Amino acid sequence: MNMPLRKTETAMVLPASAAKVFPLPAAKRGTFASRTMARVRDVAAKLIPPIVMIGLLLIVWQILCSKPGATLPSPSKIWTEAYDLIVDPFFVAGPQDIGLGWRVLTSLQRVAIGYGLAGVIGILLGTLVGQSVWAMRGLDPIFQILRTISPLAWLPISLAAFRDSQPSAIFVIFITAVWPIIINTAVGIRNIPSDYRNVAAVLRLNHLEFFVKIMVPSAAPYIFTGLRIGIGLSWLAIVAAEMLTGGVGIGFFIWDAWNSSRLSDIVVALVYIGGVGFILDRIVAGVATIVTRGTAAN
Repeated sequence: MNMPLRKTETAMVLPASAAKVFPLPAAKRGTFASRTMARVRDVAAKLIPPIVMIGLLLIVWQILCSKPGATLPSPSKIWTEAYDLIVDPFFVAGPQDIGLGWRVLTSLQRVAIGYGLAGVIGILLGTLVGQSVWAMRGLDPIFQILRTISPLAWLPISLAAFRDSQPSAIFVIFITAVWPIIINTAVGIRNIPSDYRNVAAVLRLNHLEFFVKIMVPSAAPYIFTGLRIGIGLSWLAIVAAEMLTGGVGIGFFIWDAWNSSRLSDIVVALVYIGGVGFILDRIVAGVATIVTRGTAAN
């Protein structure tokens, strides 16, 4: 009986010499000029829109306030009346007759002390509230009540306690900035993943090591959110407090200019306040980006 032949498939193996290697083209690195132009375009994309909007606002402002009977000064009038304040912010013509630059530095000194105290105490209290259930139940309701009190409402109490305008203004800054720092720090501590706590228990970290190596890095985005809110509130509080306590700060300058009907000087001071507030926020945001490696929102 003849068996049917089975067909087998054979693979053809090419000799090694028949294989060809096609090299990939090397990635082209941009020239210095192209990289520079890319950076210039990126900067222009960020700067041109706000510059255009500011220019449009100034034009509208000039048109509206140049009409007869306008109660607010136009940009051109402000430039004429407050020229010295604009071009020379650091002049000194007397004990109370100084440029806005020196006044801003005086206010910043008070903000630095009050905000620094708020940052240290706020982070410590926030850590306690976030870590301890009993502390949260006992202190959190008190914090929620106190944080709703207006900063200026604390000024008479601070004046009665310290008998001096300088520590009173610093206390107002502290009591204004400390609440968002406490609350955000506590939230960050409570949101630490349980796995991190388990690792700390396995490694037998003491309280200080757990605070430095686990708590602070994990809660850093929340902490810096509170710090950013706190710096903005601090700058707001010092301006309001100085209007009532006097001195040479930017807040008292605005109040004195109002009493002297110098509206142009007030507008210039407002520009200073807004610019300094923006810079302070950017500084804290920049530090947050470095510390948290970009996990904190900007």
